[in-house]
Parts: sequence; C-alpha cells; structure tokens
Amino acid sequence: MTTASTVRTVSTVLTPPRPARHLVAVGLFLGARLAGAAVLTLVARFTGQSPLTLLGRSWDSVWYLGIAVHGYGHDLPSHDPGVHSDLAFFPLYPALVRTLTALVPLGGGGVGLLISWTAAAVAATGIYAVGSRLYGRATGIALVLLWGLLPHSVVLSMAYTEPVLAACAAWSLYAVLAGNWLWAGALAALAGLSRPNGFAVAAAVLATAGCEVWRRRGKVTHRLWTGAALAPLGWTAYVLWVGLHEGDLLGGYFEVQRQWGSRFDFGRGSLHAVRLMLAHGSRFEFTMALLIVAAGTVLYALLLLDRAPLALLVHSGVLLLIALGGSGFFESKPRFLLPAFPLLLPLAHMLVRTARTRPWHATVLVATLAGFSYLYGAYLLLYAHAPL
Repeated sequence: MTTASTVRTVSTVLTPPRPARHLVAVGLFLGARLAGAAVLTLVARFTGQSPLTLLGRSWDSVWYLGIAVHGYGHDLPSHDPGVHSDLAFFPLYPALVRTLTALVPLGGGGVGLLISWTAAAVAATGIYAVGSRLYGRATGIALVLLWGLLPHSVVLSMAYTEPVLAACAAWSLYAVLAGNWLWAGALAALAGLSRPNGFAVAAAVLATAGCEVWRRRGKVTHRLWTGAALAPLGWTAYVLWVGLHEGDLLGGYFEVQRQWGSRFDFGRGSLHAVRLMLAHGSRFEFTMALLIVAAGTVLYALLLLDRAPLALLVHSGVLLLIALGGSGFFESKPRFLLPAFPLLLPLAHMLVRTARTRPWHATVLVATLAGFSYLYGAYLLLYAHAPL
C-alpha cells in the first residue's frame, strides 16, 4: 500500500462524514459536561470542598494515579481473606498518565483529568460517527447529547477509565461498520487494556468477523483475520501477565478480582442485593442503580427489535451481561454501562421524532435530563459516600 493510500484509509476510518457536523455534536457534549462541572463547582464550594480534588482524586482514580507514580505491587488490607491488590486495575490509563506527566507541567490529578476529558471528547466524536453513519446526522447528535446527560455522566469528567474505554469502543465499532478490520482490532486491543469489561469491544469485533467469514464462506482478506487476531490481545495479555505474577497463569487475575468481591456469579450477587434493598430499604444511589440497570435491559430489548448491527448488539450485550451477572459493588453498575452507548439509540430516535413534531417538548425533556444529571452527579461525589 502506498503512503497516499494509507493516509486516505486512516482518514476514512477516523473521520466521520462531514466533519463540520460532528463539531455540533461534540460542542453540545462539551457544553453539557462543562455545565455539569459548573454545578458541581458551586455545590462543592458551598460545602467547602475542592471540585478538582473530587474529580481528580476520588475512589478508583487514587489507585490509577498511584500505579502511574509507583507502578504495580501495592495492596490495601481487607476485612475479607487476602488483600485488595492494585493488579485489579488495567494498565492503559496509568501508562498514559505516567507518560504525559513527564511531558507537561501538571500533577498526576491534573494529567488524569486532561486525559479523561480529551478521551471523552474523542468518544463523543466516535459516538456521533456511529449514530450518523447508521441513522443520520440528527440521530447522531441526539445520541451524543443523551450520552453526555446520563445520570452517571459525571464519571466522564473524572480521572476514571470509562472515557478512554468509550473512545476506543466507539471508534472500533465505527471501524467495524466501515469495514476496516485492522483499526477495529487495534482499537479493540487498546480497549482491552483499559478496563476489565473492555473485552466487550473485542467480542463485538470477533463476532462480526466470524459472521463475515461465514457469509463469505472463508473468502475474506488477510486484514479481517489480522484484525480479529488483534482484538483480544490487550485484555488477554494483561490477564495472563497478572496470572503469571500471581503464580496461577489462568486463574491468578480472577483471584485478584475475587478478593475485591468482584466475580461473575450469573446474577446471584445482584439478586441478593436487590432482595436486601426491597426488604430493608436502601440509599438513593442503590435505588438509582437498580433503575438504571433495569432501563438498560429494556433498551437492549428495543435495540434487538430494531435489528441494530451485530457489533453494536454484541458490545452492548456483553457490557449488560457483565453488569447483570457480576457481583461486587452494586452501586457501580451504572458506571460499567457508560461505554454501552448503543443502548441509547432507541431513545435518540424518540428524541429526534419529538424534536421534529413537538420541539418544545423535546426542549423540556433535555432540560430535565440535564438538571437531574448535574444534581445527581454532585450528589454522588459530595453526599453519597458510595464507591463510584
């Protein structure tokens, strides 16, 4: 392949149609998140707390920043047998923080926020690209706006890994839709290095590639085979590395996760948590988590009925399955679903139809979603005291 053709291929995959239009979607997303940050700042100042500290050094972000500075090998004592090991946290985000800290005059928290905010904008561009390619510009814009106004979208402004995973996922799925398997596989590999549930992106690439091989009876290009081979490498490599470090190649990583209370138990832990909520009541964030997961399940059914592309179905389905079937911190499940942006496609269609027939109703709906998202995000960081 010549240099010119390579440049054209990269440009085709990484640039959505009509770049001027994607700026509208990204502008709306950034405006939504900046407004949310402004609300958080006002509430934080009222309570005497620093908004930058809340966004940059809360919960898991402390672990990631510690890995960036000191590397792996640090544990936190636990009431359960064993310890909470930092090996549970995947390496891409702390590696980015460590690299960028050496290049810019910012501390770890500031660099972490810079990476997350940049990744969130890249993710918004990719989400628009997917939505507009499949269903048109209006749906793409609505999809990005809804994603930026989710109840847990404050996480997209924090020093967390969800923005990085969402960026890799969106552009990998776009590459699958565009038929560029090398980019799809490479980005899926990066997604697998970012978070444990990043394997959902590789699953989407592998499932779509398998269907393509079946449809063409094996007569596919070497690019498809290479992309499919690349897709699971990131996740698999880290899991095996942790296993080697722990002395159990195949089970070491999963033992580390078990000590954190996180394992796939086919929903038994989730059902137990729900039963406790119904029997004894619960805090607001637990109830919201239950409602959001239930809504995600309904939206996935609608996505199936809409016959969305296989890659979107597999990606969202795996993320939803992990949220439903995994034990651990129940209040964190909505955060695990943040990269499952295709679940919002049915709502994006509805918002577009409403905007065309009843624009005032659409405006009120978006304003209501924004107000709740901003206030709930401030509540999660300032008052909930529950792991995000």
